[in-house]
Amino acid sequence: MNDPATHGVPAPAGAAPAAGNVDYRIAHLRDRLAAEELGELGVRAEVRAGAVAVTGTVPSARCRETLLRIVHEELAGLTVHSDIVVAETTRPDHAEEL
Repeated sequence: MNDPATHGVPAPAGAAPAAGNVDYRIAHLRDRLAAEELGELGVRAEVRAGAVAVTGTVPSARCRETLLRIVHEELAGLTVHSDIVVAETTRPDHAEEL
C-alpha cells in the first residue's frame, strides 16, 4: 500500500522502514498504545478514504492528550482524523430525576 502522504514516491535512502508503509505504522501505533502507560486497547486506528481514522473512548482528558501525542509521533506526515471520546467517570453531583 502506498503512503498517501508521499503520493507513491519511494522513501528516501536511509529513511525508517515505517516511512512508506501506512499499515506497518498503524500496527506499530497499536502495539505502542497497548504496551505503554496508557494500555489502551479500546482505541482503533484504520485507513479510511486515504486518511487514518483514530476512534475510541478513554477514561480522562489526560489520557486523550497522551494518546493524541503518541498518534502524532507515530503517524507524522499522514492525514489523521481523530474521534476520541472522554468517558465521564466522576460521581454525579445530583440525584437522577425519573
